Formats: sequence, C-alpha cells, structure tokens
Amino acid sequence: MPVSRAAPGNAAAAFAWFDGRWATDLVQTVDLRADPDVLDDGGWWAVVGEFEGPLWGHRFATVRRGPRPRSIGPWTGPAADAWRSSLNGPAYRAGVRAIRESIAAGDVYQVNLCRLLSAPLPPGADPLALAEVLAAGNPAPYEGVLRLPDRWLVTASPELFLERDGDQVTSSPIKGTAGPGQPFAAKDGPENVMITDLMRNDLGRVARPGSVRVTALLHREEHPGLAHLVSTVTATLRPGVGWGQLLRATFPPGSVSGAPKSSALRVIDRLEPVARGPYCGTIGYVDADRGRARLAVGIRGFFTTGDLAGADPRDPARLHFGTGAGITWGSDEDDEWAETELKAARLVALASGTSGQPGAVRDGPGAVRGRVQHDGADDGDVRAERPVALDGQRVGRDQ
Repeated sequence: MPVSRAAPGNAAAAFAWFDGRWATDLVQTVDLRADPDVLDDGGWWAVVGEFEGPLWGHRFATVRRGPRPRSIGPWTGPAADAWRSSLNGPAYRAGVRAIRESIAAGDVYQVNLCRLLSAPLPPGADPLALAEVLAAGNPAPYEGVLRLPDRWLVTASPELFLERDGDQVTSSPIKGTAGPGQPFAAKDGPENVMITDLMRNDLGRVARPGSVRVTALLHREEHPGLAHLVSTVTATLRPGVGWGQLLRATFPPGSVSGAPKSSALRVIDRLEPVARGPYCGTIGYVDADRGRARLAVGIRGFFTTGDLAGADPRDPARLHFGTGAGITWGSDEDDEWAETELKAARLVALASGTSGQPGAVRDGPGAVRGRVQHDGADDGDVRAERPVALDGQRVGRDQ
C-alpha cells in the first residue's frame, strides 16, 4: 500500500460534507499513519480513522460552505430482518464476564465491548438519502457524509473526539447511557471520570504544562431516544506540535477503547470476533490551511464494504453499524447487552424504515463471517478468526 496516491479515475463521484462544508474534487489519498506530517503542508482533508489503526486522509481541492446537498431519490436500505450481529446475546454476555475477570486480575479497569451489525445493501443506495433520514429522525451534533469512489460513510455521531482551533484543542468524551428521563447507572459516573482522566493524559502528551483542564464534568445530554453523560477536556498545544503528533497521542479515542488503553486494546482484540473498521474510529475533517479540525468519534454511523455497483457477486455490498458498551467491575451482563440494543435500535430502524423498537436485529452469525467457539458448558469463550481490513475498505475476508 503506497503512503500517498493520486485519486483514482472515478474520483469525480467523491465528496464530503461536514460542519456545513461541502467538499468535491478529490485529488489525493494518504495513509496518515505512514505520513502524518502531510497535514502540516496544508489543504482540506476528510479524515477517516479505523479503530484498528488505518488512518486515511482524503484531500479535496474545492470546499465551500453550504447545507448538505439533497439526495436525488429516496433512501432504500436493508430489510429490517436482514441485519446480523457479530456477537449474539449469549456470546456478548460471555465477553462481559471475561472482561470482569480481567478487571479482577488487575489487567484493566474498563473495556469497551462492541459488536458489528451487518446487512446486504441494495445497489445504488445513496448516502445523501440515508443522511437525510438520519437528520430527520435522529439529529446529531456531528453529522456528516463521506462518499469515496469505492465506499461511503454516514455519521450521526453525538461525540466529539477532537476539535482544534489554532493551538486550542477540545475533546468531549461520552461515558454513561440511559433511556429518556431515566437515571444513569451507579457505575456510569465513575466510568466517565475514568475515561475523562484518560483523555487528560492523552492530551497532556502534547499540551503545554498546566494547560489541560476539565471544563465540564458529568453533564447530562439528551439525544433522540437516550441520554449520555458527557465531560469536556481542553488543552493548549505546545509550540511546534503538528497534526501527526496530536493524532498519535490521542487515537484511538479512549471512550471507545478502555483504560489503561494499551491493555484494553489487547482485551478487545481477544474478545471481539470481527474488526470494527471505521466504527469507534474517527470521522470528520482537518482544515490544515486554517489550523482547524472537527473530528467525531466514529459511533452511531453507517459504513459500506463490497462492490456498491452490484457487479461482483463474489463481493456483495453490505451496510454496517456498530454498537457497544463500556464494561467495568460493576457491570451487569444483561444491562450491558440491553445498552447495546438501545444504542442500535433507533438508527438501525431508520436505516430499515421501521419503528425503532429494540430487538429488531437478530442474534445470528457474525456480521462478517467469523468462528465463535463455545465450550459447551456455557456461552463461554468468545474467540474468532480476526478479519483483516484491506486498504481501509474491507472489514472481513469473506464478506
């Protein structure tokens, strides 16, 4: 995979819309892991970070302010009964138990356990049409659309990963979920504080000494169908800190990995049977000419894999949506499973044109084919052959 490449011949179909900015004329795609300092050279970049590490920058030559363009036709999404989950209920609960054992052993304090939902995508499905459906039924502060020549992403993220304006940086991690009007669980406050402290530590690696501050702690935010606990951390970057240093210090987001982050990532790799891909990564833009950026955590969004034109039966197009929950020692396995259902129900239902009731997604085979092995005594060991992301596009080998 080259570090940098010119846009492919069908780049005319590519576009991005974030934060009231409409970008066209894709001219370059860069692997920001290998060449992160390219952002310091300027340009307007749509950025997609995959949770497992690939971090892609897509430079667009033309950017103008304006509302999201209207779609040509209505959204046509998967059937409501076509969705499959990479972890079914028993396997997810087994994962919760395994994480609690790791906490008891002193390996971790908190781990975010996720599952990926997947369904066949009809040919010609328009991401702008899906974005309209989500904006109407689930308005979000960090909505956006990225259409690339061979895949697309639509986000309705409620969570700010990084916002930069010059040397000022802000992050607003979410930890804690409840239904509308319902109280948060007893574990939610301490869990939020733990992840907020992790974000303080990450920003502290590149911030001026003494500049990292928590400006809001445990603030309740209401969103369609649920509420979140949100905290906000700000910092002033040290002189000379570039985009690459900032991203290396903070990615992947702590709120969707765990603490300590390195140990949590090892647990995630062991327990989750498929790669998350853009889910739990980041999506947004970097305006390197103006020293500004707004990157959301890659949650509450949809992304595609496979042949969108439907011409290759060996590689059918699929639509993916991730959901998960933060696991601590105080977690109840049934409650955590229910939280993943709550987070998925409304958005998956909107994508399928149904009512948004929990339970619409079937337990079943992996969203990307994996081997979930059970020990026979209970729902036991959650292990799988780990899929490989290819060029930042594919989530699984057999998809």
